[in-house]
Amino acid sequence: MLALILAVALAFGPSMEFLSQVLPDDPATQFVAHVLGCLIILGAYALLVRLGEDRAPGELALKAAPFGLLAGGLLGALTFSAVMAIMIGFRLYDFEFLGPAPAWRAVSLALESGVFEEVLVRGILLRLIWRGFGPWPAFIVSALLFGAGHIGNPGATLFTAACVAIEAGIMLAAFYALTGRLWVSIGFHAAWNFTQGYLFGAAVSGGDFGSAMSRSTARSGLPDWLTGGAFGPEASLPAVAICSTLGAAALWLAWRAGHLSTHPARC
Repeated sequence: MLALILAVALAFGPSMEFLSQVLPDDPATQFVAHVLGCLIILGAYALLVRLGEDRAPGELALKAAPFGLLAGGLLGALTFSAVMAIMIGFRLYDFEFLGPAPAWRAVSLALESGVFEEVLVRGILLRLIWRGFGPWPAFIVSALLFGAGHIGNPGATLFTAACVAIEAGIMLAAFYALTGRLWVSIGFHAAWNFTQGYLFGAAVSGGDFGSAMSRSTARSGLPDWLTGGAFGPEASLPAVAICSTLGAAALWLAWRAGHLSTHPARC
């Protein structure tokens, strides 16, 4: 597991740095670099699984990619929009529409985070812990590590890390358990971040996605556990409630389908 994580990271990091330096330094061209970087991540993972585990990487079956990415993308955008509808409707956030803005940086960062984090956390950590110890240790450990991976972000606290672990760590793992693929998780993750950072202009795990169509800021004087504070809406009570409900529903469907009694990756 550790060797696979290191190999994928080494395939992506230097390649991305090389592409960023070689290609012209403008947003549209750098978007191409990020797309190529995502393809390198997926290709490196597939090759390493084929060589190291002697099997086809069924979790990245190409025929399932279009529907999985589309379904995950729509679900991710709608879920975050529901979170913000609650936040704005209950006057937890101030919202200002700014108008059309360049989306290259936001799309690039959303794609990179969706692909890289899902391959490492769900494709490697969750899958191999599941294979060695069963589904429930895999869900718990991968969720905790996913939350811990955000502790160094701007505005992060132990509470925000716990929110990420509970809402996203479990929910995205549940999508993998339900489908046996990574595509829905990748699509959801990327669309959630894009909708959060570009369409609503809110902080994404404490980070800035650049130019945005809108600006959403937590109202002053409200507790961080209610709004997410400087970390962003994903550490808010509405986000935890909605994503936990969605994750529980996906887990229940996976259990009903018998996917929790066997390993979900289909070769």
